[in-house]
Amino acid sequence: MTGQTPLLQLTDVGRRYGERWVVRAVTLDLAPGECVALVGGNGAGKSTLLRLAAGREEPTEGQISFAGGPVGEDTPAVRARVATVMDPGAHYPDLTVREHLMLVALAHGLDAEAEDTVDRALADHRLSEHARALPSALSSGQTQAMLLASALVRPHDLLILDEPEQRLDARARKELGRRLAAHKERGTAILLATHHEPLADAAADRVLALEDGIPVGAGR
Repeated sequence: MTGQTPLLQLTDVGRRYGERWVVRAVTLDLAPGECVALVGGNGAGKSTLLRLAAGREEPTEGQISFAGGPVGEDTPAVRARVATVMDPGAHYPDLTVREHLMLVALAHGLDAEAEDTVDRALADHRLSEHARALPSALSSGQTQAMLLASALVRPHDLLILDEPEQRLDARARKELGRRLAAHKERGTAILLATHHEPLADAAADRVLALEDGIPVGAGR
């Protein structure tokens, strides 16, 4: 990872709502095959920083780039290469679990590989028995597993995950750590926010600690 051209770059990034700064003075480079975990208490600015990195919000100050180009939710490179799990309601309520994953896979160009890829994702996330269920019939943990599966089933170079361990049971959390480590080995860059130290230990190369939106510590 060291020495590679960064895939995601944030330079002196800040975000203000009115007179209140929620993120300030964040500089971060993320290379392919590298994972950075954002840590800090509730209200530390982790989720806002993830939304900025994903192009869902624009910084008040500073610069953000992905693959050397601009970051925006509708930027073609971002739409094609960045997968996120940030919103617990980000699913289609009228589609079954399998239909939802198939839609994501086909929309991102898997074509003939879509069926097998979706079946593997269902098995990996222990959702095979719920493939024909609507999201409303799932438990909160199963819904989170579906959201993770929908991010991982599509091609991606960067994963942005906001507390992906939430609502998962202990086994699923361990599986998630192993899965993220495997994606990282294949060259995926990962930026995640977490309160779960074992997940950070399993997946992250570096940790960035935030307090009141300001970096207060970083290290391997």
